[in-house]
Amino acid sequence: MTAHRSLIRRAAAATAAATAAVVLAACGGGDDSSAGHAGHDRTPSPIASASAGQGEQNAADVAFAKGMIPHHRQAVEMAELAETRAQSAEVKHMAEEIKKAQDPEIETLSGWLTSWGEEVPEKDEGQEHAGHSMAGMMTPGEMGKLEKASGTAFDTAFLEMMVKHHQGAVEMAKTEQADGAFQPAKDTAGDIVTSQSAEITRMNKLLGTS
Repeated sequence: MTAHRSLIRRAAAATAAATAAVVLAACGGGDDSSAGHAGHDRTPSPIASASAGQGEQNAADVAFAKGMIPHHRQAVEMAELAETRAQSAEVKHMAEEIKKAQDPEIETLSGWLTSWGEEVPEKDEGQEHAGHSMAGMMTPGEMGKLEKASGTAFDTAFLEMMVKHHQGAVEMAKTEQADGAFQPAKDTAGDIVTSQSAEITRMNKLLGTS
């Protein structure tokens, strides 16, 4: 009887040990799973990796932003002159559209440069050698001529200069599309090509050259 009870006790102990092992294994598995999830949290997901890729810029992106900022600033300056000097309502409307489109782009481009650790061009930077370093930029002499004009003479000078100015911007934007790496900058370049090409067509119609 005593031997029989001893066998029963040993069997019960073995069963309990086996049950404990199963429980411990299950807990251990849960810990491994948690560690695995924690590890995945530290590894960027495909979406996060794609977003990170959009944040990478190259020299072409930097050159695009640094060139387009003073280019846009000059277009805005020309557009502001039209507010008081233009005679044609169409020219005034065109100038207002240009200012509304390019002011926000200046802010966006400046923000990119700052985030990249690059210097934002000073307000007068790019003006001294205008017409040589950036396509379509007006020289100080041309800007002086525009500032002194008024009425129909201003309208004609503004449209002719802005067509040239836009053509330069389109050229710069196409270079960014071809050589840039930062997708938002390439997208902005595409918008510039589309919108300013359309404005060139409108201005040439006002000039009677198309």
